[in-house]
Amino acid sequence: MIRYLYIEANRGKYPIAKMAKWANVSKSGYYAWHRRRPSQRDIANDELLRKIRELHKITHESYGPKRMAAQISKDTGKPVNHKRVERIMRENDLHTKYRRKYKATTYSGHKLPVAKNVLNRQFEASHPGEKMVSDITYIPTDEGWLYLAGVIDLCGRKVVGIAMGARMTKQLVVDALQ
Repeated sequence: MIRYLYIEANRGKYPIAKMAKWANVSKSGYYAWHRRRPSQRDIANDELLRKIRELHKITHESYGPKRMAAQISKDTGKPVNHKRVERIMRENDLHTKYRRKYKATTYSGHKLPVAKNVLNRQFEASHPGEKMVSDITYIPTDEGWLYLAGVIDLCGRKVVGIAMGARMTKQLVVDALQ
């Protein structure tokens, strides 16, 4: 069938006899395919494709084949196999956009003491070393998370120290400060 579609797409450019020879099909086979009416299955697949495209747009491309088949089955009242939906989506280059799952990186339910808010949102400093702040960021790597701690002096907003480690510990911030 793909060979016949190729011949059909290039009908105006090349003679059908040459294209049939290149595609290794008979000329009469091509013409028989060309005259053939679409089967009931082809008609049903075209209707299903229309529904898939409509639902794909409505759901902002978030439904996969299983969910799509379940929704179409529910809407039409007729069962639709998810493998058929998957094949039609694949043939028509319809892909699902997957959301990245949220991964909690901080545990706030601990019983450890929490430091007071000494700065109280006063982030200006008149001389170096008066006020310093630190933060830790997470960097995903092939081997797991890498933690980067940085210390900034608020006087000139300059980084005064950094440290990296495989574990997020208070020692990481101390190393960045030293």
